[in-house]
Amino acid sequence: MYINKAILYGNLTRDPELKSLPSGIQVASFGVATNRVYKDKDGNKKEQADFHNIVAFGRQGELAAQYLKKGSGVFVEGRMQTRSWDAQDGQKKYRTEVVADRIQFGPRSGGGGNYSGAANQESKQEEKTKPVDTIQYPEEEINPEDIPF
Repeated sequence: MYINKAILYGNLTRDPELKSLPSGIQVASFGVATNRVYKDKDGNKKEQADFHNIVAFGRQGELAAQYLKKGSGVFVEGRMQTRSWDAQDGQKKYRTEVVADRIQFGPRSGGGGNYSGAANQESKQEEKTKPVDTIQYPEEEINPEDIPF
């Protein structure tokens, strides 16, 4: 059995670019930067950044293009894929990218964490006006020995 799985959490290095395939399927492509901190052989703390190309198809690509922007945090699960093509100068070009199976948006920098905009504001107003149902707890003391498990 072979496994091709990529799991990344990082920040977008550029705004997503949304294109359409001839079949009509939407494709979003964007870059994600990840970093790692380690100590070198002398014990000095080092930091290394890696840059990854991400491709998302269909509705997932549309949502990424709509809600993500440069600097946004994102969690991506997918598979690694290398594609090749012949450039105009006759050279063969290669690009390795992560084809996203699943994308989760990170926290928004403006606070909150929701991406639903005006609809979210309306629901917050409704929540404020609704009475809150509370649980009525018994006044008596509960003896732990009376619990059957």
